[in-house]
Amino acid sequence: MSHLRFSARSATVATALTTAVGAFASMGTATAATAQLNGEWAPFTRCPVDAPAMVAADGLERTPQCVASSSASGSIKLGNTTVTTGRTDLQIGVIQNSDGSSTVVAPSGGALIADSATVPGGLIGLMCPSNVPAVTAICNQITNASLNKITATVESVGTPSNFDQSAGALTDLPIVSIPVRIHLENPLLGSKCYIGSASKPVVLRPSNVNYPDFGLTFFDGGGNLNDEGTMSRVNLTGATQKDSTFAVPGASGCGLGLFGLIDAAVNLKTGLPSAAGNNSLTLNSASTSLAGLGAPGTAAPDAGKELSKNWHSAVK
Repeated sequence: MSHLRFSARSATVATALTTAVGAFASMGTATAATAQLNGEWAPFTRCPVDAPAMVAADGLERTPQCVASSSASGSIKLGNTTVTTGRTDLQIGVIQNSDGSSTVVAPSGGALIADSATVPGGLIGLMCPSNVPAVTAICNQITNASLNKITATVESVGTPSNFDQSAGALTDLPIVSIPVRIHLENPLLGSKCYIGSASKPVVLRPSNVNYPDFGLTFFDGGGNLNDEGTMSRVNLTGATQKDSTFAVPGASGCGLGLFGLIDAAVNLKTGLPSAAGNNSLTLNSASTSLAGLGAPGTAAPDAGKELSKNWHSAVK
């Protein structure tokens, strides 16, 4: 996307928004599930516009915004295992405070939603062979593809933090900290096999490898493009995002009634726990959008209420 030329009005808003992140029914319930939104609101399907902190934002001391960042593909390396990932979708509400800090608000269903990915080699590759009799017995049961297949799904386990607006438009700076766990699913692993947990999450801190292309649009409250509209949307596209700074704890909860033997077998084969520097995340061609109420002070002191009203008016 080519860089845009701005009018004086556009430049004022661009100054406030160009530092946006690169990298997540009735009133109060529409944000609990994915909504379909009109026009320029389309990426912000899960923005927590009805969260109390967002609604209370006045537009002066606290300015509310919606942020959505997605990637169609990527990869994640945990210890000795690398998994090719599908689409990821991060959506958050962000309150820009007058002192320069930011407060992140997560949607009720979690900030990050990711497609499940298939673990290479399946269960055999993850823990077999083994010199532990109980684990060997399980390995011997893997007689078909359905028993061998493992899917891994990245799940949110807390509210993102350490949001840095300027990092979204720059390179090599962490944009936001995202606490997650990885759910490993297979009939023989049980339903509670995870790498990471709410108390000990994997914390991802993606940063841009290259500068994203920048674009800016204006629209009315319902999402229709309008050069005189009260809403603004920043678009940052084409940046690859990476992180190799996170540590990975060992797997837990794997296997039924085997007192941690499956956990130990998985951890031994995959090299977990794994210290920071041995793991990595890559998000290909990330696309990020940020929507807010135009120039600072717009709709004050009811900016949060206005943002929520506009979002709901765009729900199809």
